[in-house]
Amino acid sequence: MSAQPHTAQSVKIVTADPSAIGLFGLAIVTLVASSQKLEITTGLSYCIPWAIFLGAFAQLFASIQDAKHNNTFGMTAFAAYAFFWFGMGASWLIKLGVFGAVLAEGVDPKQLGFVFAGYLVFTLFMTLGAVEANRVLLIIFILIDFLFLGLSMDAFGVAAEFFHKLAAVSEMAIGIVSLYGCGASVLNAHFGRTFLPIGAPLGIFKK
Repeated sequence: MSAQPHTAQSVKIVTADPSAIGLFGLAIVTLVASSQKLEITTGLSYCIPWAIFLGAFAQLFASIQDAKHNNTFGMTAFAAYAFFWFGMGASWLIKLGVFGAVLAEGVDPKQLGFVFAGYLVFTLFMTLGAVEANRVLLIIFILIDFLFLGLSMDAFGVAAEFFHKLAAVSEMAIGIVSLYGCGASVLNAHFGRTFLPIGAPLGIFKK
């Protein structure tokens, strides 16, 4: 009896779009961090857990899931900002003296200024990518540009009061728009139609 020929089969594994949880993490951490910058709240103690668990872990989870979608843009964006919040959480812990007086006394804000400047450059070219994503994401990236511009100048002591306020207002706006983006991502997928509009790509770089 001859052996039966083997036929190749392809298996497609479908996973959910992780954008909603990533945007939710971004929204919560920027809302709480901006409240401190705007002096609506005081201190950093309660900012730290949300920076680590929402700003960092939620976006890192979204990044890993986007990698499974072969979404280089989403994977890179969520991972980069996740590690930013890991870094900020650790920096705040150092500033508050959790790791000892020696580290706390050795803090130089200008070192963070170089971090913020690097993230500004990164966000500027990611903003170009967001042009061909959707309008909500584009608005978020433009606001993040202003956030890192403000943070950079503030850290370097250039018109610190103005740029601190620019960073604070931009960060609060990021939180608000990201919450909308999260809601749109969930409800549009849940209802199978455009329940909350996010705007079409601009079609500048991709026709």
